Amino acid sequence: MSASNVTEFTDLPGSPAVGEPVVYLAVGTLRRSHGIHGDLLVDVITDFPERLKPGTFVFLGEKKQPLKITRRRFHNDGLILGFEGINNAEQTAKYRTQMIYVKAVDRPALPAGEYYHHQVLGLSVVDENNVALGTISEIIITGANDVYVVTPAGETPAREILIPAIQQVILDVNLEARTMRVHLLPGLIANNENTEETTED
Repeated sequence: MSASNVTEFTDLPGSPAVGEPVVYLAVGTLRRSHGIHGDLLVDVITDFPERLKPGTFVFLGEKKQPLKITRRRFHNDGLILGFEGINNAEQTAKYRTQMIYVKAVDRPALPAGEYYHHQVLGLSVVDENNVALGTISEIIITGANDVYVVTPAGETPAREILIPAIQQVILDVNLEARTMRVHLLPGLIANNENTEETTED
């Protein structure tokens, strides 16, 4: 069980705090105009660019201005999109560098056992004996698997626990209860503590 590697920005201005409901997901950034008909070049930051198709409504910038996609074509690693009401290059100026969002409720379903990052952030983590370990405060993306940073409550300074998102460790995820149950592999907490120790000469 792991979080999907779908990229989502949850640290942008106006984003909800960790654990709060996510209404919008960032899927791209408008860069510059392309051609004379008001099309815009888009840097894609989603694993599902196919959902950005004609007829789809997206939401731009912090104010989440709704715009309807009217045309699309793929361009290198990005997209070129046209929008209703934007008909020439001059009209694109105010939209450059704006983030493109979609509603979280419209996100594609993931395979069983996979979760979006915003679904995992803020989960309360317990071990297989229901001993509380803390809350997932961050997700580290690695080449092999994600790593969940679990911050214990009430510790100053907090000793973070790094939980690898692999089947041997993640036993159960209950999104309704906002909990994750894990099996701590031998030495996992000890290894995490050792990484925080400093060596004195």
